[in-house]
Amino acid sequence: MSESYLLALDQGTSSSRAVLVSSNGESVTSAQVPLAIHYPDDGWVEQDASAIWQSQLEAMALLEQRLSPGQRAAVRACGITNQRETTTLWRRSTGQPFGPSLVWQDRRTASICGDWKRQAAADQWQRQTGLVLDPYFSASKIAWMLQAYPEARQALAGDDLCFGTVDSWLLWQLTRGAQHATDISNASRTLLLDLEQLCWLPEAVERVGLSLKALPDLRPTRSSFGVIAEGLPFAGVPITAMLGDQQAASYGQFCRQPGQAKCTYGTGAFLVVNCGQQPQRAAGGLLSTVGWSNADGSTTYCIEGSLFNAGTVIQWLRDGLGIIRESAEVDGLASKVASAGELMLVPAFTGWGSPHWDPNARGLLIGMTRDTGAPQIARAALEGIALAVTGLLRGAAEALGAPLRTIAVDGGAAASAVLLQAQADSAGVEVIRPANLESTALGVALMAGEAVGVVDDLEAIASSVRASSTQVSPQQTEAQRERWLRRWDQAVERCLEWHGDATV
Repeated sequence: MSESYLLALDQGTSSSRAVLVSSNGESVTSAQVPLAIHYPDDGWVEQDASAIWQSQLEAMALLEQRLSPGQRAAVRACGITNQRETTTLWRRSTGQPFGPSLVWQDRRTASICGDWKRQAAADQWQRQTGLVLDPYFSASKIAWMLQAYPEARQALAGDDLCFGTVDSWLLWQLTRGAQHATDISNASRTLLLDLEQLCWLPEAVERVGLSLKALPDLRPTRSSFGVIAEGLPFAGVPITAMLGDQQAASYGQFCRQPGQAKCTYGTGAFLVVNCGQQPQRAAGGLLSTVGWSNADGSTTYCIEGSLFNAGTVIQWLRDGLGIIRESAEVDGLASKVASAGELMLVPAFTGWGSPHWDPNARGLLIGMTRDTGAPQIARAALEGIALAVTGLLRGAAEALGAPLRTIAVDGGAAASAVLLQAQADSAGVEVIRPANLESTALGVALMAGEAVGVVDDLEAIASSVRASSTQVSPQQTEAQRERWLRRWDQAVERCLEWHGDATV
Protein backbone atom coordinates (compact mmCIF):
# COMPACT_ATOMS: atom_id res chain seq x y z
CA MET A 1 0.00 0.00 0.00
CA SER A 2 1.37 3.44 -0.91
CA GLU A 3 2.21 5.93 1.82
CA SER A 4 -0.33 8.51 2.93
CA TYR A 5 0.63 11.94 4.20
CA LEU A 6 -0.88 14.60 6.42
CA LEU A 7 -0.50 18.38 6.28
CA ALA A 8 -0.04 20.24 9.56
CA LEU A 9 -0.40 24.03 9.53
CA ASP A 10 1.30 25.32 12.67
CA GLN A 11 0.71 29.04 13.08
CA GLY A 12 2.76 30.30 16.02
CA THR A 13 3.53 33.66 17.55
CA SER A 14 6.90 34.09 15.87
CA SER A 15 6.46 32.04 12.69
CA SER A 16 4.10 30.05 10.51
CA ARG A 17 5.00 26.50 9.53
CA ALA A 18 3.68 23.89 7.14
CA VAL A 19 4.75 20.33 7.92
CA LEU A 20 4.33 17.12 5.95
CA VAL A 21 3.82 14.20 8.34
CA SER A 22 3.70 10.54 7.38
CA SER A 23 0.94 8.23 8.59
CA ASN A 24 3.38 6.70 11.10
CA GLY A 25 4.06 10.08 12.70
CA GLU A 26 7.37 10.99 11.10
CA SER A 27 8.05 14.55 10.00
CA VAL A 28 9.01 14.28 6.32
CA THR A 29 9.74 17.89 5.43
CA SER A 30 8.58 21.36 6.41
CA ALA A 31 8.69 25.05 5.57
CA GLN A 32 8.79 27.95 7.99
CA VAL A 33 8.19 31.68 7.48
CA PRO A 34 8.95 34.24 10.22
CA LEU A 35 6.22 36.54 11.50
CA ALA A 36 6.78 40.02 12.91
CA ILE A 37 5.51 41.04 16.33
CA HIS A 38 4.91 44.71 17.14
CA TYR A 39 5.19 46.38 20.55
CA PRO A 40 3.74 49.89 20.05
CA ASP A 41 3.47 50.66 23.77
CA ASP A 42 4.26 49.16 27.16
CA GLY A 43 2.27 45.93 27.47
CA TRP A 44 0.89 46.19 23.93
CA VAL A 45 1.59 43.25 21.62
CA GLU A 46 0.16 43.25 18.09
CA GLN A 47 0.40 41.39 14.82
CA ASP A 48 -0.91 42.25 11.38
CA ALA A 49 -3.78 39.84 10.69
CA SER A 50 -3.06 39.88 6.96
CA ALA A 51 0.60 39.10 7.68
CA ILE A 52 -0.45 36.11 9.79
CA TRP A 53 -2.35 34.72 6.82
CA GLN A 54 0.32 35.61 4.27
CA SER A 55 3.06 33.94 6.30
CA GLN A 56 0.99 30.76 6.58
CA LEU A 57 0.17 30.88 2.87
CA GLU A 58 3.84 31.32 1.98
CA ALA A 59 4.84 28.38 4.18
CA MET A 60 2.23 26.21 2.45
CA ALA A 61 3.47 27.24 -0.99
CA LEU A 62 7.10 26.55 -0.08
CA LEU A 63 6.22 23.12 1.27
CA GLU A 64 4.12 22.17 -1.76
CA GLN A 65 7.00 23.11 -4.06
CA ARG A 66 9.27 20.67 -2.23
CA LEU A 67 6.99 17.67 -2.70
CA SER A 68 7.11 15.19 -5.52
CA PRO A 69 3.89 14.75 -7.53
CA GLY A 70 3.35 11.44 -5.76
CA GLN A 71 3.73 12.97 -2.31
CA ARG A 72 1.38 15.83 -3.15
CA ALA A 73 -1.27 13.43 -4.43
CA ALA A 74 -0.97 11.37 -1.24
CA VAL A 75 -1.82 14.24 1.16
CA ARG A 76 -5.07 12.98 2.69
CA ALA A 77 -5.99 15.58 5.29
CA CYS A 78 -4.99 18.88 6.87
CA GLY A 79 -4.93 19.89 10.52
CA ILE A 80 -4.64 23.48 11.80
CA THR A 81 -2.96 24.36 15.09
CA ASN A 82 -2.37 27.88 16.26
CA GLN A 83 -1.35 30.43 18.85
CA ARG A 84 -4.42 30.73 21.04
CA GLU A 85 -6.37 33.73 22.39
CA THR A 86 -4.94 36.11 19.77
CA THR A 87 -7.96 38.05 18.57
CA THR A 88 -9.01 39.32 15.15
CA LEU A 89 -12.12 41.18 14.00
CA TRP A 90 -12.89 41.34 10.28
CA ARG A 91 -15.63 42.34 7.87
CA ARG A 92 -17.74 39.39 6.78
CA SER A 93 -18.47 40.78 3.32
CA THR A 94 -14.85 41.49 2.36
CA GLY A 95 -12.61 39.59 4.77
CA GLN A 96 -10.83 42.85 5.62
CA PRO A 97 -9.56 42.95 9.23
CA PHE A 98 -10.32 45.86 11.54
CA GLY A 99 -6.97 47.00 12.91
CA PRO A 100 -4.18 44.72 14.08
CA SER A 101 -4.75 41.45 15.89
CA LEU A 102 -4.23 41.64 19.65
CA VAL A 103 -1.76 38.91 20.59
CA TRP A 104 -2.29 36.66 23.61
CA GLN A 105 0.59 38.43 25.41
CA ASP A 106 -1.09 41.84 25.08
CA ARG A 107 -1.89 43.46 28.45
CA ARG A 108 -3.57 46.72 27.39
CA THR A 109 -6.96 45.48 28.59
CA ALA A 110 -5.99 45.19 32.26
CA SER A 111 -8.30 48.09 33.16
CA ILE A 112 -11.25 46.44 31.39
CA CYS A 113 -10.67 43.26 33.37
CA GLY A 114 -10.38 45.34 36.52
CA ASP A 115 -13.74 46.97 35.83
CA TRP A 116 -15.37 43.58 35.28
CA LYS A 117 -13.89 42.29 38.53
CA ARG A 118 -15.31 45.27 40.41
CA GLN A 119 -18.69 44.42 38.92
CA ALA A 120 -18.40 41.04 40.69
CA ALA A 121 -18.21 39.15 37.40
CA ALA A 122 -14.96 37.30 38.14
CA ASP A 123 -16.32 34.38 40.17
CA GLN A 124 -19.20 33.70 37.80
CA TRP A 125 -16.94 33.87 34.75
CA GLN A 126 -14.42 31.47 36.28
CA ARG A 127 -17.14 29.07 37.36
CA GLN A 128 -18.63 28.97 33.87
CA THR A 129 -15.49 29.08 31.73
CA GLY A 130 -12.74 27.62 33.93
CA LEU A 131 -10.64 30.73 33.26
CA VAL A 132 -9.71 33.82 35.26
CA LEU A 133 -10.53 37.39 34.25
CA ASP A 134 -7.24 38.37 32.65
CA PRO A 135 -6.11 40.28 29.53
CA TYR A 136 -4.59 37.01 28.28
CA PHE A 137 -7.94 35.76 27.05
CA SER A 138 -9.97 36.99 24.10
CA ALA A 139 -12.97 38.58 25.85
CA SER A 140 -11.37 41.82 27.00
CA LYS A 141 -9.47 42.11 23.72
CA ILE A 142 -12.79 42.04 21.85
CA ALA A 143 -14.22 44.72 24.14
CA TRP A 144 -11.18 46.97 23.61
CA MET A 145 -11.24 46.53 19.82
CA LEU A 146 -14.94 47.37 19.63
CA GLN A 147 -14.25 50.55 21.60
CA ALA A 148 -11.20 51.47 19.52
CA TYR A 149 -12.47 50.69 16.01
CA PRO A 150 -15.68 52.59 15.08
CA GLU A 151 -15.85 50.74 11.76
CA ALA A 152 -16.03 47.45 13.64
CA ARG A 153 -18.98 48.71 15.67
CA GLN A 154 -20.74 49.75 12.48
CA ALA A 155 -20.11 46.35 10.94
CA LEU A 156 -21.46 44.70 14.08
CA ALA A 157 -24.67 46.71 13.83
CA GLY A 158 -25.06 45.55 10.24
CA ASP A 159 -24.29 41.86 10.97
CA ASP A 160 -21.13 42.27 8.90
CA LEU A 161 -18.61 41.54 11.67
CA CYS A 162 -16.72 38.32 12.33
CA PHE A 163 -14.69 37.51 15.42
CA GLY A 164 -12.15 34.75 15.47
CA THR A 165 -9.05 33.41 17.11
CA VAL A 166 -6.23 32.52 14.72
CA ASP A 167 -7.71 29.14 13.79
CA SER A 168 -10.95 30.81 12.66
CA TRP A 169 -9.07 33.49 10.74
CA LEU A 170 -6.95 30.93 8.89
CA LEU A 171 -9.95 28.70 8.19
CA TRP A 172 -11.85 31.67 6.73
CA GLN A 173 -8.93 32.40 4.41
CA LEU A 174 -8.26 28.77 3.49
CA THR A 175 -11.89 28.26 2.46
CA ARG A 176 -12.32 31.71 0.82
CA GLY A 177 -14.90 32.71 3.41
CA ALA A 178 -16.97 29.53 3.13
CA GLN A 179 -16.27 28.53 6.74
CA HIS A 180 -16.48 30.70 9.85
CA ALA A 181 -15.87 28.13 12.56
CA THR A 182 -13.68 27.28 15.51
CA ASP A 183 -12.98 24.15 17.48
CA ILE A 184 -13.87 23.63 21.12
CA SER A 185 -10.26 23.81 22.35
CA ASN A 186 -9.72 27.29 20.92
CA ALA A 187 -13.18 28.44 21.98
CA SER A 188 -12.40 27.41 25.55
CA ARG A 189 -9.69 30.11 25.63
CA THR A 190 -11.96 33.07 24.87
CA LEU A 191 -13.79 33.48 28.22
CA LEU A 192 -16.99 33.09 26.18
CA LEU A 193 -17.49 29.30 26.29
CA ASP A 194 -19.45 27.34 28.89
CA LEU A 195 -16.91 24.69 29.88
CA GLU A 196 -19.49 22.03 30.76
CA GLN A 197 -22.20 22.68 28.18
CA LEU A 198 -19.66 23.48 25.43
CA CYS A 199 -21.74 26.35 24.05
CA TRP A 200 -21.30 30.11 23.83
CA LEU A 201 -22.38 32.05 26.92
CA PRO A 202 -24.89 34.72 25.78
CA GLU A 203 -24.37 36.87 28.87
CA ALA A 204 -20.58 36.87 28.42
CA VAL A 205 -20.94 37.69 24.73
CA GLU A 206 -23.25 40.57 25.62
CA ARG A 207 -20.84 41.86 28.27
CA VAL A 208 -17.99 42.20 25.75
CA GLY A 209 -20.33 44.01 23.34
CA LEU A 210 -20.45 41.32 20.67
CA SER A 211 -23.38 39.45 19.12
CA LEU A 212 -23.80 35.70 18.76
CA LYS A 213 -24.00 36.17 14.98
CA ALA A 214 -20.42 37.46 14.96
CA LEU A 215 -19.09 34.32 16.64
CA PRO A 216 -17.74 31.34 14.71
CA ASP A 217 -19.63 28.05 14.62
CA LEU A 218 -18.53 25.63 17.34
CA ARG A 219 -17.27 22.24 16.18
CA PRO A 220 -15.48 19.29 17.75
CA THR A 221 -11.71 19.26 17.44
CA ARG A 222 -11.81 16.28 15.12
CA SER A 223 -14.50 17.01 12.53
CA SER A 224 -15.08 18.42 9.06
CA PHE A 225 -13.98 22.04 8.58
CA GLY A 226 -14.31 22.16 4.80
CA VAL A 227 -11.60 21.87 2.14
CA ILE A 228 -8.73 24.10 1.07
CA ALA A 229 -10.06 26.30 -1.73
CA GLU A 230 -9.04 26.16 -5.37
CA GLY A 231 -6.14 28.40 -6.28
CA LEU A 232 -4.39 27.89 -2.95
CA PRO A 233 -1.52 25.50 -2.17
CA PHE A 234 -2.85 22.03 -1.31
CA ALA A 235 -6.21 22.86 -2.91
CA GLY A 236 -8.83 20.19 -2.37
CA VAL A 237 -7.28 18.74 0.79
CA PRO A 238 -9.95 18.32 3.49
CA ILE A 239 -9.43 20.11 6.81
CA THR A 240 -10.35 17.51 9.43
CA ALA A 241 -8.89 18.83 12.70
CA MET A 242 -8.31 22.17 14.43
CA LEU A 243 -6.61 22.39 17.79
CA GLY A 244 -5.01 25.08 19.94
CA ASP A 245 -1.23 24.79 20.00
CA GLN A 246 -0.83 23.68 23.61
CA GLN A 247 -3.54 21.06 23.31
CA ALA A 248 -1.96 19.86 20.06
CA ALA A 249 1.41 19.53 21.78
CA SER A 250 -0.22 17.53 24.56
CA TYR A 251 -1.77 15.19 22.00
CA GLY A 252 1.55 14.97 20.16
CA GLN A 253 3.22 13.99 23.44
CA PHE A 254 0.60 11.24 23.82
CA CYS A 255 -0.79 12.60 27.09
CA ARG A 256 -4.01 10.70 26.59
CA GLN A 257 -4.52 9.37 30.12
CA PRO A 258 -5.47 11.35 33.26
CA GLY A 259 -2.40 12.57 35.11
CA GLN A 260 -0.12 12.65 32.08
CA ALA A 261 1.51 16.06 31.61
CA LYS A 262 3.59 18.02 29.14
CA CYS A 263 5.27 21.41 29.17
CA THR A 264 5.99 23.34 25.99
CA TYR A 265 8.77 25.94 26.06
CA GLY A 266 7.89 28.17 23.13
CA THR A 267 7.32 31.91 23.14
CA GLY A 268 5.77 31.26 26.54
CA ALA A 269 5.77 28.11 28.66
CA PHE A 270 2.63 26.06 29.10
CA LEU A 271 1.97 23.10 31.37
CA VAL A 272 -1.01 20.95 30.36
CA VAL A 273 -2.23 18.01 32.46
CA ASN A 274 -4.86 15.56 31.21
CA CYS A 275 -7.67 15.18 33.75
CA GLY A 276 -10.05 12.91 31.88
CA GLN A 277 -13.61 13.20 30.66
CA GLN A 278 -14.91 15.62 33.29
CA PRO A 279 -13.79 19.22 33.82
CA GLN A 280 -11.75 19.64 36.99
CA ARG A 281 -12.01 22.95 38.74
CA ALA A 282 -8.38 23.93 39.00
CA ALA A 283 -6.72 25.32 42.11
CA GLY A 284 -3.28 26.76 42.67
CA GLY A 285 -3.78 29.54 40.14
CA LEU A 286 -4.17 27.12 37.24
CA LEU A 287 -6.95 26.99 34.64
CA SER A 288 -9.55 24.47 33.57
CA THR A 289 -9.75 24.06 29.82
CA VAL A 290 -10.81 21.74 27.02
CA GLY A 291 -8.13 19.42 25.70
CA TRP A 292 -9.87 18.05 22.62
CA SER A 293 -13.23 16.69 21.55
CA ASN A 294 -14.64 14.17 19.10
CA ALA A 295 -17.62 14.13 16.78
CA ASP A 296 -19.32 11.60 19.10
CA GLY A 297 -19.46 14.23 21.84
CA SER A 298 -16.68 12.82 24.03
CA THR A 299 -14.40 15.50 25.43
CA THR A 300 -11.03 15.40 27.18
CA TYR A 301 -10.42 18.14 29.73
CA CYS A 302 -7.15 19.49 31.09
CA ILE A 303 -5.78 21.81 33.70
CA GLU A 304 -3.22 24.30 32.47
CA GLY A 305 -0.60 26.63 33.80
CA SER A 306 0.43 29.50 31.53
CA LEU A 307 3.58 31.62 31.54
CA PHE A 308 3.79 34.47 29.08
CA ASN A 309 7.57 34.54 28.61
CA ALA A 310 9.99 31.69 27.97
CA GLY A 311 11.52 31.76 24.50
CA THR A 312 11.11 35.54 24.58
CA VAL A 313 13.68 35.62 27.37
CA ILE A 314 16.26 33.99 25.12
CA GLN A 315 15.29 36.37 22.32
CA TRP A 316 15.89 39.25 24.72
CA LEU A 317 19.38 37.96 25.49
CA ARG A 318 19.99 37.97 21.74
CA ASP A 319 18.19 41.09 20.54
CA GLY A 320 18.04 43.22 23.68
CA LEU A 321 21.34 42.56 25.44
CA GLY A 322 23.28 41.25 22.48
CA ILE A 323 25.17 38.67 24.56
CA ILE A 324 24.42 35.91 22.03
CA ARG A 325 24.15 36.10 18.24
CA GLU A 326 21.86 33.10 17.80
CA SER A 327 19.39 31.61 20.25
CA ALA A 328 21.18 28.26 20.05
CA GLU A 329 24.28 29.86 21.62
CA VAL A 330 22.61 30.37 25.00
CA ASP A 331 23.50 26.92 26.36
CA GLY A 332 27.17 27.31 25.54
CA LEU A 333 27.30 30.70 27.23
CA ALA A 334 25.40 29.54 30.31
CA SER A 335 27.62 26.46 30.63
CA LYS A 336 30.71 28.63 31.15
CA VAL A 337 29.67 28.91 34.80
CA ALA A 338 28.51 26.10 37.08
CA SER A 339 26.02 28.36 38.84
CA ALA A 340 24.38 31.76 38.51
CA GLY A 341 25.15 32.27 42.19
CA GLU A 342 22.67 34.62 43.82
CA LEU A 343 21.59 36.01 40.46
CA MET A 344 17.96 35.43 39.48
CA LEU A 345 15.98 36.52 36.44
CA VAL A 346 12.20 36.61 36.81
CA PRO A 347 10.71 36.45 33.27
CA ALA A 348 7.66 38.69 33.73
CA PHE A 349 8.29 40.97 30.75
CA THR A 350 4.58 41.20 29.88
CA GLY A 351 3.01 40.44 33.25
CA TRP A 352 2.60 37.14 35.04
CA GLY A 353 0.17 34.37 34.23
CA SER A 354 -0.25 31.34 36.47
CA PRO A 355 -0.39 31.29 39.42
CA HIS A 356 -0.36 35.05 40.20
CA TRP A 357 -2.37 36.47 37.26
CA ASP A 358 -0.82 39.89 37.65
CA PRO A 359 -0.83 42.03 34.48
CA ASN A 360 1.29 44.63 36.32
CA ALA A 361 4.18 42.29 37.12
CA ARG A 362 7.41 43.08 35.29
CA GLY A 363 10.69 41.31 34.65
CA LEU A 364 13.36 41.38 37.32
CA LEU A 365 17.11 40.72 37.37
CA ILE A 366 18.26 40.65 40.98
CA GLY A 367 21.35 39.57 42.86
CA MET A 368 23.98 41.19 40.63
CA THR A 369 27.49 41.81 41.87
CA ARG A 370 30.54 43.38 40.28
CA ASP A 371 31.48 39.90 39.03
CA THR A 372 28.20 39.34 37.20
CA GLY A 373 28.78 38.82 33.49
CA ALA A 374 27.10 37.45 30.40
CA PRO A 375 27.46 33.75 31.40
CA GLN A 376 25.75 34.32 34.76
CA ILE A 377 22.93 36.29 33.11
CA ALA A 378 22.41 33.58 30.48
CA ARG A 379 22.30 30.89 33.15
CA ALA A 380 19.94 32.92 35.34
CA ALA A 381 17.66 33.37 32.33
CA LEU A 382 17.40 29.64 31.66
CA GLU A 383 17.02 28.86 35.35
CA GLY A 384 14.35 31.56 35.65
CA ILE A 385 12.25 29.87 32.97
CA ALA A 386 12.61 26.53 34.76
CA LEU A 387 11.80 27.97 38.18
CA ALA A 388 8.71 29.69 36.80
CA VAL A 389 7.53 26.37 35.36
CA THR A 390 8.18 24.75 38.74
CA GLY A 391 5.61 27.19 40.09
CA LEU A 392 3.13 25.74 37.60
CA LEU A 393 4.00 22.22 38.73
CA ARG A 394 3.38 23.20 42.33
CA GLY A 395 0.00 24.57 41.31
CA ALA A 396 -0.80 21.33 39.49
CA ALA A 397 0.10 19.33 42.60
CA GLU A 398 -2.32 21.46 44.61
CA ALA A 399 -5.08 21.03 42.02
CA LEU A 400 -4.58 17.27 41.64
CA GLY A 401 -3.86 16.49 45.28
CA ALA A 402 -0.58 14.79 44.37
CA PRO A 403 2.72 15.90 42.80
CA LEU A 404 3.62 15.09 39.21
CA ARG A 405 6.63 12.80 38.97
CA THR A 406 7.28 13.00 35.22
CA ILE A 407 6.71 15.63 32.55
CA ALA A 408 7.19 15.45 28.81
CA VAL A 409 8.72 18.58 27.28
CA ASP A 410 8.91 20.13 23.82
CA GLY A 411 9.24 23.46 22.05
CA GLY A 412 12.32 25.27 20.82
CA ALA A 413 13.79 26.15 24.23
CA ALA A 414 13.59 22.49 25.29
CA ALA A 415 16.73 21.96 23.20
CA SER A 416 18.63 23.56 26.10
CA ALA A 417 20.31 20.99 28.34
CA VAL A 418 20.90 23.66 31.00
CA LEU A 419 17.20 24.53 31.05
CA LEU A 420 16.05 20.92 31.34
CA GLN A 421 18.52 20.12 34.13
CA ALA A 422 17.33 23.20 36.00
CA GLN A 423 13.76 22.00 35.44
CA ALA A 424 14.46 18.56 36.83
CA ASP A 425 16.40 19.99 39.79
CA SER A 426 13.97 22.75 40.77
CA ALA A 427 10.83 20.61 40.44
CA GLY A 428 12.21 17.24 41.50
CA VAL A 429 10.72 15.54 38.42
CA GLU A 430 11.91 13.31 35.62
CA VAL A 431 11.96 15.30 32.38
CA ILE A 432 11.35 13.43 29.11
CA ARG A 433 12.38 15.12 25.86
CA PRO A 434 11.49 13.52 22.50
CA ALA A 435 14.00 13.52 19.67
CA ASN A 436 11.59 15.68 17.64
CA LEU A 437 10.62 18.77 19.63
CA GLU A 438 7.81 19.76 17.24
CA SER A 439 5.03 17.97 19.10
CA THR A 440 2.46 20.61 18.16
CA ALA A 441 2.50 19.83 14.44
CA LEU A 442 2.63 16.10 15.15
CA GLY A 443 -0.39 16.27 17.44
CA VAL A 444 -2.71 18.02 15.00
CA ALA A 445 -1.47 15.90 12.09
CA LEU A 446 -2.24 12.69 13.97
CA MET A 447 -5.68 13.97 14.89
CA ALA A 448 -6.42 14.94 11.28
CA GLY A 449 -5.19 11.53 10.17
CA GLU A 450 -7.42 9.72 12.63
CA ALA A 451 -10.42 11.59 11.24
CA VAL A 452 -9.86 10.11 7.76
CA GLY A 453 -8.67 6.67 8.88
CA VAL A 454 -5.03 7.20 7.86
CA VAL A 455 -3.76 6.94 11.47
CA ASP A 456 -5.09 3.94 13.36
CA ASP A 457 -2.39 2.87 15.85
CA LEU A 458 -1.40 5.78 18.06
CA GLU A 459 0.18 3.52 20.65
CA ALA A 460 2.68 2.14 18.14
CA ILE A 461 3.63 5.70 17.16
CA ALA A 462 3.90 6.66 20.83
CA SER A 463 6.19 3.70 21.56
CA SER A 464 8.48 4.71 18.72
CA VAL A 465 8.66 8.31 19.95
CA ARG A 466 9.38 7.24 23.54
CA ALA A 467 12.15 4.89 22.44
CA SER A 468 14.16 7.79 21.04
CA SER A 469 13.49 10.21 23.92
CA THR A 470 16.04 11.62 26.38
CA GLN A 471 15.44 11.48 30.14
CA VAL A 472 16.83 14.10 32.54
CA SER A 473 16.83 13.29 36.28
CA PRO A 474 17.19 15.60 39.30
CA GLN A 475 20.70 16.02 40.69
CA GLN A 476 19.98 18.28 43.66
CA THR A 477 19.11 17.19 47.17
CA GLU A 478 15.74 18.10 48.65
CA ALA A 479 17.42 20.60 50.98
CA GLN A 480 19.18 22.32 48.07
CA ARG A 481 15.91 22.47 46.15
CA GLU A 482 13.99 24.00 49.05
CA ARG A 483 16.62 26.72 49.57
CA TRP A 484 16.56 27.54 45.85
CA LEU A 485 12.77 27.77 45.75
CA ARG A 486 12.59 29.95 48.85
CA ARG A 487 14.99 32.41 47.23
CA TRP A 488 13.00 32.27 44.01
CA ASP A 489 9.74 33.03 45.80
CA GLN A 490 11.36 36.12 47.31
CA ALA A 491 12.42 37.32 43.86
CA VAL A 492 8.97 36.73 42.38
CA GLU A 493 7.34 38.66 45.21
CA ARG A 494 9.43 41.69 44.28
CA CYS A 495 8.30 41.70 40.63
CA LEU A 496 4.56 41.70 41.33
CA GLU A 497 2.38 44.83 41.03
CA TRP A 498 5.32 46.84 39.69
CA HIS A 499 3.87 48.55 36.62
CA GLY A 500 1.75 51.58 37.42
CA ASP A 501 2.65 51.64 41.12
CA ALA A 502 2.45 55.31 42.09
CA THR A 503 4.73 54.75 45.09
CA VAL A 504 7.68 53.77 42.91
